Amino acid sequence: MIVVADSGSTKTDWRILDGSKEVGNYYTHGFNPYIQSTEEITALLQGELGGKIAHAMAVTEVYFYGAGCSSKKNNESVAQAIKTIFPGAEIEVNHDLLAAARAACGREAGVTAILGTGSNTCFYDGENILENVESLGFILGDEGSGAYIGKKLLQAYFYKELPAHVVDVFNNTYKMSKEEIFESVYKKPFPNRFLAAFSRFVKDNIAEPSVKKIVVSAFEDFFDNHVCRYAKHKEVPLNSVGSVGYHFKDVLIEVGKSKGVTVNRVLESPTPGLIEYHVGAFQRK
Repeated sequence: MIVVADSGSTKTDWRILDGSKEVGNYYTHGFNPYIQSTEEITALLQGELGGKIAHAMAVTEVYFYGAGCSSKKNNESVAQAIKTIFPGAEIEVNHDLLAAARAACGREAGVTAILGTGSNTCFYDGENILENVESLGFILGDEGSGAYIGKKLLQAYFYKELPAHVVDVFNNTYKMSKEEIFESVYKKPFPNRFLAAFSRFVKDNIAEPSVKKIVVSAFEDFFDNHVCRYAKHKEVPLNSVGSVGYHFKDVLIEVGKSKGVTVNRVLESPTPGLIEYHVGAFQRK
């Protein structure tokens, strides 16, 4: 019995598999070892998964992919926390970029993007990640992400760049003062999640030219600072994984075309592709 888990900044999707049959599906909050300690991750998992998985003791392998899992130290921190839930399993921890590449590209070469709460990219040759343009996080980077789009929406709102009727809809939707918004951004935990939540407003009002302009600008920054820095970006397709790329697919394709990039697969979640990948590998053993 194996577990395939995909973790972003917002949530983690845990799938329990017995051969090719899925026997369990659980969700927890997302976590990042750059931000949270081993003890904090352990407490989160014990609180949200501990004692809830009937097959936990029968699990022999866990394949975990997560944001921030890009160094030996971070991966060991996450593995140690997961081991408290699945004590009899071998734990393999990898970066969420590899999850996206395996799920979206399979065995074919391409540029892979994660466009969710945060953003990241890589060049994948069909087997390994060969290049990775540095992702700077939601304060310095994350272009094209939900947090980036949310930040640009708030900028347009406070800089009075939105038409009056859009401002009215915004105010009626959120009923938040400037002080409350600033407190959530500068003082409360997980400001990236707070900012990303505004991407739903953008999606619901994408027919407004001023709102669509925000998404176009965010994706232009994403292509210019990430995708177009790969030497073969016009020779291979861009494959995207994540809710933001999925829900703004038409704009992503439109901006990609303007940059000479072909957008191919756009997946909301890497999980189905990862299950196919690991079940196949498990059955070949």
